[in-house]
Amino acid sequence: MDGELAVIGLGSIGSMALWQASRLTDSVTGFEAATPAHGRSAVGGDTRLFRMLYRGNPDYYPILERSRALWAELEAETGQNILTRCGGLSIGTNNGPYLSALLDTTRATGAEHQILTREDMAERYPQHNLRDDDIAVYDPHAGALRTERAVTAAVTAAQANGATIHTNTPIDSIEETNDGVLITSGSRSWTFENVIVSSGGWSQRVMPDYLKTATQTKRIFLTWFLAKNPAEFSPDRFPIFIRISGDRSMYGAPAVDGATVKATLDGRGKPTPSADSVLRDLTPGEITETTETVTEFFPGLHPTIVRTDAFPDLFTKDGNPLLGRFSEGSRIYCATGFSGGGFKNATGYGEIAAHEALGKRSFEGLDFVRPRRYRTN
Repeated sequence: MDGELAVIGLGSIGSMALWQASRLTDSVTGFEAATPAHGRSAVGGDTRLFRMLYRGNPDYYPILERSRALWAELEAETGQNILTRCGGLSIGTNNGPYLSALLDTTRATGAEHQILTREDMAERYPQHNLRDDDIAVYDPHAGALRTERAVTAAVTAAQANGATIHTNTPIDSIEETNDGVLITSGSRSWTFENVIVSSGGWSQRVMPDYLKTATQTKRIFLTWFLAKNPAEFSPDRFPIFIRISGDRSMYGAPAVDGATVKATLDGRGKPTPSADSVLRDLTPGEITETTETVTEFFPGLHPTIVRTDAFPDLFTKDGNPLLGRFSEGSRIYCATGFSGGGFKNATGYGEIAAHEALGKRSFEGLDFVRPRRYRTN
């Protein structure tokens, strides 16, 4: 036996699961096909949005609250500034479907918020060019997560706690045996008591068939624009945002580098044959729509894309993650399929995965993320 737990894939969720597991045992090993926070994984792109306001299942809210506390713990443990607390804006048509659904969820969770009229926005956040019937909902606890910094901090903290790391070690197979779980990479093999699969878009290759058919790898692209006056788009003056106004939608983050603003079309993930075949360049149509949207939404940005990138992520049929064992009694636990929205809750998901995979604790109220929901027999 080579250890109590192996974590396969040290990206958004795997790095946090490794960190949390290292707090519970000194017998945890992480395997990464490349290196943590490498530029071709879903971790890339500088920032992800953290927010307490959202539309959808209110059962996510306790995970958000716990994740928020754990981001602060990771910062305190590593001395890194990971969550830039700049607030957040949800912008849309007054009484339209987006903000109506968001406010319904917000009232159900009791999350702190403030409604801003078009006039309020013009005074507080003039960077946004709103339509006549647009309003905004302000989230005081939102911010921008520094993705690469977060992942490397979690891995470093895990190593400090005694975790072992194998980089440039892609896993070829995982097999449950009478003794545990056998994992192989090329000519090498290891046996662990339990395994967490957290390989994002690469997870399908080791999944059982019922989960392969319930998931799909998609391409997510990101775009950045140069600010005419960077000071106007600094984190202390420009919160993260999600905007769905009529036929246009976009989300983004402030100029954490002091010059460029992330402003990206929302909900444009498209299927890709595999995580290794993601088209990195934008199509002419994507460039045109992105440029037109920025031209309308942000007069203070030069309407020319100065940076682009694209990344793979694993999506489930219902958009909810896969967090649980492959089957009842299995020693293989999956923490994947976060459908483009997992990073804000990465610390919370990592804590759940680590405790449950090690048998330390079970979490209730999570039927909506359990893999068994896709089993037909």
